[in-house]
Amino acid sequence: MDGYDVALIIVAIGLLGAILLPRLLASRPLSLPMFYVSLGVALFAIPGTPSIDPVTNAVVTEHLTELVVIIALMGAGLKIDRPFGWRNWTATWRLLGITMPLTIAAIAVLGWTLLGLHPATAMLLGAVLAPTDPVLASDVDAGAPQTELEDELASVHRWGSVRFSLTSEAGLNDGLAFPFTYLAIAIAAADNVAGRTWLLEWALLDGLYRIGAGLLLGYVIGHLMARLVFHAPVETHRSEVLAGAEAIVTTLLAYGVTELFGGYGFLAVFVAALELRRYEWEHDYYRELHDFASLVERLLMATVLVLFGGAIADGLLASLTRPDVAVGLVAILLVRPLAGLLGFVGSDAPLGDRVIISAFGIRGIGSFYYLAFALAHASFAELELAVAAERLWAIVGFVVLASLFLHGATASVVMDAFDARRDRTLATDDGTGDERTGGGGP
Repeated sequence: MDGYDVALIIVAIGLLGAILLPRLLASRPLSLPMFYVSLGVALFAIPGTPSIDPVTNAVVTEHLTELVVIIALMGAGLKIDRPFGWRNWTATWRLLGITMPLTIAAIAVLGWTLLGLHPATAMLLGAVLAPTDPVLASDVDAGAPQTELEDELASVHRWGSVRFSLTSEAGLNDGLAFPFTYLAIAIAAADNVAGRTWLLEWALLDGLYRIGAGLLLGYVIGHLMARLVFHAPVETHRSEVLAGAEAIVTTLLAYGVTELFGGYGFLAVFVAALELRRYEWEHDYYRELHDFASLVERLLMATVLVLFGGAIADGLLASLTRPDVAVGLVAILLVRPLAGLLGFVGSDAPLGDRVIISAFGIRGIGSFYYLAFALAHASFAELELAVAAERLWAIVGFVVLASLFLHGATASVVMDAFDARRDRTLATDDGTGDERTGGGGP
């Protein structure tokens, strides 16, 4: 089968899925990602289809997954109906400041002690598997702009809603996991470097500068684009047809300019989306921006996940060992949930909400990007990482596959129950504030 024919099929099914499947799969223990991966396995199991190997096609893998993630980050930022602030985002700061570092450390220790990985490789595995995914989290993230009623939710749970917490976490930790990826690269290079200057360089460059550049440039570009979007009304039919395309323009500008200046582009895109969303808080045009970004994201997601299924059919998981599988399951079922619960120690969040947030740390396409990026941009020959690349891809692929099916099969059921509980709470709230610190589950 010719590669061009396969590409046409993938695009067609991606369009069909974006149009029909959300309605067909609503409130069922199924998800779009599950369908796309299964389709990819079936399609590429046909004799004569092209080989899909992310190791030998590292550059293509890196840039394709990169594009999916940045579009998803724009969509995630536009969904958030809550003003940015320390108090309003308490749950997010706990997830980023406590849960993510604990997750990275735990997976790194497991990789080092149980899988026998070099410390640099173990750190890379932790950094790759720690971020939650904005692409595959459609069943647990916030809805389109102005649909989540965040102001009402805040009156019930001042710490934040489940959907808001998972969306904001996924939006920010995809950028904030970068320093740990660079730390793995620095540890690998440090084997041949005398002294500790590499650690200071990592802290100043990969920590402070790159994060600062991402925050600053994301804010500036988001603000400038917001002024342009909301002060240039649509006047022509062609403009109406392209309504919402500014979201993609903002995404590409924020990412490209920030990367050009050496900052974290992922972080810049999400910050730009937040600033774009903040500019005209109640404007209806945010729906257009979100819907356009969402359509592009789903098409790209379909492509990547079908290819992921093809890679599985082509033997991506063949090098998995039993310890690899065990560590992968522990990362999903124990490490993230426990790290999440530890992150909320001392919080007044209801226990049921804490459990949902901690359990639904979905791993996905962002992990593919980080791994492809690290392998393409660093030389680990001294650590024999080149030999271990297939094994690392197998471990990461297994974790994403397991997360995709486990969370995909349970998310709609759990979130339907949570939404029903939320609606009852809002309906019965008498305004006294007694509900705010309740400890009940969803």
